[in-house]
Amino acid sequence: MSAEKHGFVRVASFSTDVQIAQPAANAVAILKLAAELQSQGVSVAVAPELCLSGYSAEDLFFSETLLTDTRAGLATLAAQNPLPLLVVGAPWQLRDGRLLNCAVAIGDGRVLGMVPKSVHPNYGEFYDLRWFTPGAQINETIIDSELGQFQCRCDQLFRFGECSVGIEVCEDLWAPVPPSTNAALAGANLILNPSASNELIAKADYRRDLVRMASARNLCAYAYASAGPTESTKDVVFGGHCLIAENGHLLAESERFNLDGQTVIAEIDLHTLQHDRRQNSSFSNADRAHHYRMTTIANPITPVSFQLDRPVAKHPFVPTDEHEFAARAQEILSIQATGLARRVRAAGAERLVIGLSGGLDSTLAYLVCLDTLAKLAVPNTQLCAITMPGPGTTEKTFANAQRLTAAVGAEITEISIDAAVSQHLKDLKHGGEHDVVFENAQARERTQILFNYANKVNGIVVGTGDLSELALGWCTYNADHMASYNVNASVPKTMMAYLVRWYAEHRANADLAKVLGDVLDTPISPELIPPTEGEISQKTEDIVGPYELHDFFLYHYLRHGAAPEKIFYLAEIAFEGEYTSEVIKRWLGQFFQRFFTQQFKRTTLPPGPKVGSVSLSPRGDWRMPDEASAEQILVRVDKL
Repeated sequence: MSAEKHGFVRVASFSTDVQIAQPAANAVAILKLAAELQSQGVSVAVAPELCLSGYSAEDLFFSETLLTDTRAGLATLAAQNPLPLLVVGAPWQLRDGRLLNCAVAIGDGRVLGMVPKSVHPNYGEFYDLRWFTPGAQINETIIDSELGQFQCRCDQLFRFGECSVGIEVCEDLWAPVPPSTNAALAGANLILNPSASNELIAKADYRRDLVRMASARNLCAYAYASAGPTESTKDVVFGGHCLIAENGHLLAESERFNLDGQTVIAEIDLHTLQHDRRQNSSFSNADRAHHYRMTTIANPITPVSFQLDRPVAKHPFVPTDEHEFAARAQEILSIQATGLARRVRAAGAERLVIGLSGGLDSTLAYLVCLDTLAKLAVPNTQLCAITMPGPGTTEKTFANAQRLTAAVGAEITEISIDAAVSQHLKDLKHGGEHDVVFENAQARERTQILFNYANKVNGIVVGTGDLSELALGWCTYNADHMASYNVNASVPKTMMAYLVRWYAEHRANADLAKVLGDVLDTPISPELIPPTEGEISQKTEDIVGPYELHDFFLYHYLRHGAAPEKIFYLAEIAFEGEYTSEVIKRWLGQFFQRFFTQQFKRTTLPPGPKVGSVSLSPRGDWRMPDEASAEQILVRVDKL
């Protein structure tokens, strides 16, 4: 299915080789590029400020010839533009003689409207007010024999498909209250800015931050196109800086100082932006009473079809850049350790008590406990690691638990649960089957030991279960589901493996690094079924599916509110060559089935630190009825 069916639209920002005061030639160059962009699936394109005439035409703006030729150039663009929406910059004279610096929206074979520049710089190297009148108060209906009838005013949006476009011009972005804020509050999910911003030392960094933060503040996409080096360089040089950002993230950026012009293309996700606006009460409850209402101009042209070229990360919770991940890992571990340290102080606890299985989750929680003790300036002897071998425990995980403590000079207490579980099952008159009773009896016995041991040593029980397990309900209610404080509560399984690997490479001594490597090589398992020939017989991913798929589903469902059809579409792209469509569909259905039916476990979660944008805490990020049904979502999954 084409990407636009899932709320994506392809946007371009470009800077052309401008011929100053030659609108006819500039129109031809713009049309040539617009045709190329249309063939690449672009639906919206923005060109620089006054690109039809040249921004640096200076007193030539007073020339009747230039204004007449500009009008003819606009007629050419209107008649031949192949894109649903093309925005170019042009001077325009009103009937009363005032000259405006306008962004002209073109589509559907006509001029849809003009948005005059509101804020004109008249300081330093700028003297726009010599030629142009500020447009904030302009409200004119233009009736032109060639261009037709349209509005010239700031308060208008241009809509086609699901895309609602607002426009501001250059310095408008630098203003204390940018017009784009009004447009976003009125519904614009894409802001276009035709600009002519000259290059100075460090100005590109400032400009980039302005664009990126404008998209973040307004929960929108923002495409910026600045005039290039073929403008006059009499006193200033223009670099042709083109940028596209989405909700604080820079999607595309051009090189600067290219005499042949620059073009950048990015695909923006309108559905995700709408989800974020629904979820963000600061945006939805912002005061709109003092902002002018926007007039929406409908454009019947539909978005251009295209196949998504935007990168889709397989592991969206994990940064792909090594340096970024190193910073992220340190921050996550600091958040976890600081949260636990504060909890210890609040409880007046003297010990940390943790069930150490030798598996991935408890290993990360154990490392967090070590960091917490260091933060509190407390010796490792205050960490009570307890290993509780039972019917399903293998020699490898049991040995790893002991090696983890030995590597840092800590102690571990072994308490076997075999006898207790056997007696408990006997009391229940259990037949000995390896069923859910057999499994949960072990999990609950371990939790009972941990809490009672914590009472004995004036400690608190540190939870180990992760975000992925909570999403799937892959935990035993009132057993490993429970703790005094769960440091891993918002860490997904894919991130957990990366964190342990990072710790081994950057923080661990040689002995600890070796055992952490062995932990990472151990299959994920609750170890509640007896091993086969000494090896783990119960592998979690064989039962519930690959965690990398479930983390992918979880991220896009919770973070972006994506529909199952879109999640499936993105997963096919991200995991191409690794999982077939049939396999992705199967586990997507499993994900929703488990996610909905297991909410009752998340409703009663213990506290734990939020470390990322996705959390399932019932007190904060995710509140859902325990009785909610997945039936309709599963029907949609079946139709994929």
